[in-house]
Amino acid sequence: MAEQRPPGNGTELAGRTALVTGGGSGIGAACARAFARHGAHVVVVDRDAEAAEACAAEIGGESLVLDLGDLDALAERRFEADILVNNAGIQTVAPIVEFDPLTFRRMLDIMVTAPFLLTRAVLPGMYDRGWGRIVNISSVHGLRASEYKSAYVTAKHALEGLSKVTALESGPHGVTSNCLNPGYVNTPLVQKQIADQARAHGIGESEVIEKVMLVESAIKRLLEPEEVADLALWLCGPMAASVTGSSYTMDGGWSAR
Repeated sequence: MAEQRPPGNGTELAGRTALVTGGGSGIGAACARAFARHGAHVVVVDRDAEAAEACAAEIGGESLVLDLGDLDALAERRFEADILVNNAGIQTVAPIVEFDPLTFRRMLDIMVTAPFLLTRAVLPGMYDRGWGRIVNISSVHGLRASEYKSAYVTAKHALEGLSKVTALESGPHGVTSNCLNPGYVNTPLVQKQIADQARAHGIGESEVIEKVMLVESAIKRLLEPEEVADLALWLCGPMAASVTGSSYTMDGGWSAR
């Protein structure tokens, strides 16, 4: 049975260790800060050593430099963590007929196979302790599709499936697994794709946010990373102990259409 803790006291994650991939910036860094504020020891995982070290120093955690695309090395790793946030991701925007096959495969390696390997690496310890939280940072593109994002949409749909299977297998052991499905978030990943989106859609870069990114949303603004982190924090708290196998949209109404 999962241990019960009082909600929202700022120390509800005391004694827990959180492993956050892509933790050097954006959503990952916001999650790292949120977990640390609530008592967790956070391991900031990123391939950018400087970014990982800076975030870890800020929150009193530790940094771990990993290339999640090196699957053979990752398959040999084992991690002791109570919370796993599969957040790391990359993006390429191009029509299918122009999409580089090696890029397609690398994107699936980083956003599907690496989360599988990390989940596989942390579950034994979570099972032994009878408690664990896996938060998969998916996307509205795990539920919907957009042109020119074949690899990203494929990867996020696959992550949804992995999360649900993990929920079914790990539930009896006190472990939950859920997806967060934000729309466009104000992160370096989103900012870097504006030029590619403009080129693919044949519009100016200044038009991309309004005419591409937010066109389906009822709320016309980019999300902030801290908003996503707040929901991730709730999923790791005591009030979400029975929440598993779910996908939480944060898309400004996009998927309501």
